[in-house]
Amino acid sequence: MMRIGSLINGVEVLGGGRQAHDIRSPYNGEVVGVVEYGSREDVERAVETAHRVFHETMKTMPAHQRSEILRRSADRLEAQLEDFATVLVGEAGKPIRDAQAEVGRAVQLLRFTSEEAKANNGELIKVDSAAGGENRIGFAKRYPIGVVAAITPFNFPLNLVLHKVATAFAAGCTVVLKPAEKTPLSAMKLAKLLEEAGFPKGALNVVNGTGVDLVEPLVTHPLVKKVTFTGSGPVGWKIKDMAGPRKVTLELGSNSPNIVLNDANLELAVASIVRGGFAFSGQACISVQRVYVQRDVYAQVLELLVPKVAALRAGDPALETTDIGPMISEQAASRAEEWIREAADQGATILTGGERNGNIISPTVLADTKHDMKVVCQEVFAPLITVIPFDSEAEAVAAANDSDYGLQAGLFTTDINRAFRVADMLETGGVWINDVSTFRTDHIPYGGVKMSGVGKEGVKYAIEDMTETKFIGIRLY
Repeated sequence: MMRIGSLINGVEVLGGGRQAHDIRSPYNGEVVGVVEYGSREDVERAVETAHRVFHETMKTMPAHQRSEILRRSADRLEAQLEDFATVLVGEAGKPIRDAQAEVGRAVQLLRFTSEEAKANNGELIKVDSAAGGENRIGFAKRYPIGVVAAITPFNFPLNLVLHKVATAFAAGCTVVLKPAEKTPLSAMKLAKLLEEAGFPKGALNVVNGTGVDLVEPLVTHPLVKKVTFTGSGPVGWKIKDMAGPRKVTLELGSNSPNIVLNDANLELAVASIVRGGFAFSGQACISVQRVYVQRDVYAQVLELLVPKVAALRAGDPALETTDIGPMISEQAASRAEEWIREAADQGATILTGGERNGNIISPTVLADTKHDMKVVCQEVFAPLITVIPFDSEAEAVAAANDSDYGLQAGLFTTDINRAFRVADMLETGGVWINDVSTFRTDHIPYGGVKMSGVGKEGVKYAIEDMTETKFIGIRLY
């Protein structure tokens, strides 16, 4: 059983009167680790350390060296895949197959960042395109921004940490990381792996504790130049206000729409919806939530969908046969159960599921919902989808766009003209044609519009936002 504290300048900070908190399995409540919470003073030391190491080492480390360390990190993580997956099962309750997949994605992400660390960091500008620019050349050169504050959620506690840390390292920045309170074990294990792979001590500093205690002093510290946050909308927008003039990336919530048109491959659409709506108990911001189905295939879709959802196996996340594990906490499961019951009381039909056993919500499909029900208009973040009929493309697009959120959407059709026509009208940061909103690879531009956030992640795009562009011009004579 791991006992962790905070990590500052390569030294794990334990004792000294720090409060210890148990990390418990969301499945059975067993203690899987202990974390000692850091203090505001620890945040101060972590930021100062990151600032010093940035100027002493990371800022001037050659790109090939950063690339090589990232590659070694990927190799080390791949060799420890089962160990990391076991930690994810314990602290997050993630089914073992999903945990293994997350570690595999993290390995790939490290390899993407290793390659991108050596990519072109600017451009040559043809200055004589402008009148008076004769005999001049110019460069737009990118420089690492400095200390990055990274605040991460519980649902992908390894991969989403690396989306911030690995890209910062590829850019030449340093990081102070505050992981989610419920899932700090994998983050600390990762931090030690990155140091063992060759990154200097203090390039990554980890402060563990509650957001209430640690986020404000971290985000407002004058030496922090960039804040990147993934989590809930209310917290994210407060962080943006706190951050003031600093660069900010927010990856927030959604209630992702997925549209099935009447010429779609229904078998493909249903299989994708089941995968995208119930993986990790729907605890993903791009999880399938609203499914709009053209009316003339609506009955067919339900006939295919409901038995597949009902056949999903809920239970012990350590078992290879488990499809649905626990939600992160009893509070989260109770909230989902309450929303389901409220929808049913307001006229919705529960076609399958809707039951709670401890932290496990049985995979649920609702029909006959109304737009103002919480399960439709808010982010449910649970193993639940609503299936809603529509008649015309315009009706489907209007319903999909009638939301405060706009992260990703899915669209199913065999008509390429329809596909692009509808995709262009959807108000989201990304659209998948013939796949669900939940699909994401780690090198694509990823980020939302409206209340789903600001900025983009995805390796190249995150690195760009962790740099500043400086123009350097030369007059030849």
